[in-house]
Amino acid sequence: MLHLFPSINNSVQSIRFKTLNPCFSLSRLCHFKAKRGFDSLNQTSSVQNSVAVFWDLDNKPPNAFPPFEAVVKLKTAASSFGVVRSMVAYANQHSFSYVPKAVREQRRERKLLNQLENKGVIKSIDPYVCKVCGRRFYTNEKLVNHFKQIHEREHQKRVNQIESARGSRRVKLVGKYSMKMEKYKNAAREVLTPKVGYGLADELKRAGFWVGTVSNRPQAADVALRDHMVDVMDKRKAECLMLVSDDSDFVGVLKEAKLRCLKTVVVGDADDGALKRVADAGFSWTEILKGKAKKEAVSVVGKWKDRDILKKLEWTYDPEVERKLYGSEDMFDDESEDLDFDGSDDGNSSDYIHKEDSGAWWELDTESDADSSKSQ
Repeated sequence: MLHLFPSINNSVQSIRFKTLNPCFSLSRLCHFKAKRGFDSLNQTSSVQNSVAVFWDLDNKPPNAFPPFEAVVKLKTAASSFGVVRSMVAYANQHSFSYVPKAVREQRRERKLLNQLENKGVIKSIDPYVCKVCGRRFYTNEKLVNHFKQIHEREHQKRVNQIESARGSRRVKLVGKYSMKMEKYKNAAREVLTPKVGYGLADELKRAGFWVGTVSNRPQAADVALRDHMVDVMDKRKAECLMLVSDDSDFVGVLKEAKLRCLKTVVVGDADDGALKRVADAGFSWTEILKGKAKKEAVSVVGKWKDRDILKKLEWTYDPEVERKLYGSEDMFDDESEDLDFDGSDDGNSSDYIHKEDSGAWWELDTESDADSSKSQ
């Protein structure tokens, strides 16, 4: 009958194979377990190599360096310690509205050059090119007016159109205008002057930072940044914390991170600051920008690996674990301790012991002593 129904025949054979081969089901079970273990291993390895960067902008703003360039150098140095998973920066409103002295001088010089170009005193060798439409101008002021009158208005129209749309239409508009809006932002960054500050928040976001703005109350940014660091430590999102600050208020957070066996790196200008004394490694902004921190990070990571290996080799006595492992097994049998040694010897052993105890243990037997023992 089975040859008439090949599907039934195949199923019966498979059932027989499974019953006769119990390893069949075990192999499948082991396969799934191995897969879950592999995924968990990948998750642990990704966490072990992850780095989180925290920037206190109130205490350490990039005044002397362009923000985008400083962030790129900082990210390059942080990537030497592992994979950068998150970058967070906190500051109050005053830090974002503040304009550094170097930026104010550049704006003053640009304004003076515009006045001289308008009067015809000086003339630029290369014309000013609009990076949106490609038109050329002989003065910078004409380029700025052209950009504001045409491209800035077009950009604002696109933004209003996207904000008024809903649902799938909004998604389509974002995809339609994304290239044009990105092109406008790149061009506006060089042509237009930011209305507030010098574009610190926009430059940090462009480089990949998450920027948080807090109130102007004292220590508001420190509290927010400290809470964010503790949250990352609680959720074990990173194994290395890089802090950009010279504020000694973060000493407690760094000590807590070290107690949790996390690596800590500090970036600041204070050579012998309180943070650098607590952290595993410390660098200055000059070392970050020159690339010296990236070279020194190799030796720092090597020391961390050696320390982790030594920690794995350390043995600590845990009475609870020892009691669970060896509490039910007796090292010695109670009956063997109560054994009575009797009647098996004929008295020669006691004489031998008496003879051995006749002299000191460090004195060697002479030939006369040996002959006398033989004669006896």
